[in-house]
Amino acid sequence: MLLKDLSGFASPLNDSQANLLKQAVAELSPQQLAWVSGYFYGVSQNSQLTATLPTAQLESVAAQQLTIIYASQTGNAKGVAEQLQAKFESEGLSSKLFDAADYKLKSLKNETHLVIVASTNGEGEVPDNAIEFYDFLTSKKAPKLENLNYAVLGLGDSSYEFFCQTGKDFDAALAKLGGKPFIERVDCDVDYQQAAQAWQEQAFDYIQENFKQSNSDVVQLPVANKQHTESQYNKQNPLIASIIANQKITGRDSTKDVRHIEIDLEDSGLSYQPGDALGVWYLNDKALVEQILKQADINAEETITLDGEELSIENALIQHFEITASNPTLLQTTLSYQAVKSY
Repeated sequence: MLLKDLSGFASPLNDSQANLLKQAVAELSPQQLAWVSGYFYGVSQNSQLTATLPTAQLESVAAQQLTIIYASQTGNAKGVAEQLQAKFESEGLSSKLFDAADYKLKSLKNETHLVIVASTNGEGEVPDNAIEFYDFLTSKKAPKLENLNYAVLGLGDSSYEFFCQTGKDFDAALAKLGGKPFIERVDCDVDYQQAAQAWQEQAFDYIQENFKQSNSDVVQLPVANKQHTESQYNKQNPLIASIIANQKITGRDSTKDVRHIEIDLEDSGLSYQPGDALGVWYLNDKALVEQILKQADINAEETITLDGEELSIENALIQHFEITASNPTLLQTTLSYQAVKSY
């Protein structure tokens, strides 16, 4: 139907509205008209949804919202945040997940429940994707957050002086602005899975209980059908891959040994783009493990329980622990027999 025919059909627009519409689109290109058409359709769908919700339900939706933000450099914090959201959604609890770089800062003052999963890069540095969010939160521009309940999980490496500093800074900034932590911050070391899972359970229990009374009134708003594919491979279930190239790229007389390495990912379903991170899990040298056990006077065949599985302490050190980098935890652990068994 052409605009000139609006008046001749049973249009829902009155004459004044029809004239305004004609004037608004008179100089638009076909591409612009197509965009406007899609925009108006979207507005109409939102209007229909809003019109069907009782006022009490609309107020409940606005009053209770859960936002998850991740500050991630290599993808670990993102993975934990995605796991948490998936758990919420599996139980029918609505939540919004944001990369810190995509979060609209002006929305912060309206948050009621906020979860931040933050890694620390190097010596206390904020991940690149969270610099703007961090600067805003720690600046004078940040709003008061007296109505905010929040939780923070930090990921880091205790071999660095400023262990989990980004998570600590977020926690301190939110508290300074008036926010109230609904669970205590947890700082996770390199092997973060167990500590992160326990923290996730605490966060989930609180949110489930806190939202329970309002869930009967809250309508699940439809969201865009976004495609998200999570890799089936992780630290607990790594892909067994072959190295197809291992070439030294430093000079013959160089004291450095820098390598160009190619890994065969054929038939794995994995594809990589610039900026993606690849974790490589390897077995520790058995000779080094034997040396550690001999120094600590521990029987290599003695069994321990790790993640519910019984295995020898020798296999545990070969397959599951970082023993090649010196850090305070490892150095303290090697001081006693019982500590090594518990490590």
